[in-house]
Amino acid sequence: MVRTLLTMAAVMVAGPAAATDDPLTAYRWKARVVVIASPSADDPHLMQQRATLSAMPSGLRERDIVVVEAVGDGEEARRWRARLGLPKAAFRVVLVGKDGEVKRSEARPLSAETLFETIDAMPMRRDEMRR
Repeated sequence: MVRTLLTMAAVMVAGPAAATDDPLTAYRWKARVVVIASPSADDPHLMQQRATLSAMPSGLRERDIVVVEAVGDGEEARRWRARLGLPKAAFRVVLVGKDGEVKRSEARPLSAETLFETIDAMPMRRDEMRR
């Protein structure tokens, strides 16, 4: 009986903590997230993706996009990769919708046009544009 109660207490304590470990929690229903994952800061794909996105600040702002980088092997990068199931040693760019679901994942940098077209085709975004 005591062992069962301790197990239940451990599960109850771990449950909420596990939920807050999700790095997407802070963004859900507030912003779309573009996660750029790269094994190193000198990855040419990372540099290209940064340049593409930094050239389009108004498009990012208009679509409520937050850009997050998971570069290297730090704790935060590992959390993002684990949450999205991304490989450690490869470049990926992932678009996560406001609902917290992955909408697009690519092994090469995304053009701004492709990113914006993907978002603009989403039902929630179409509703936002109508308002």
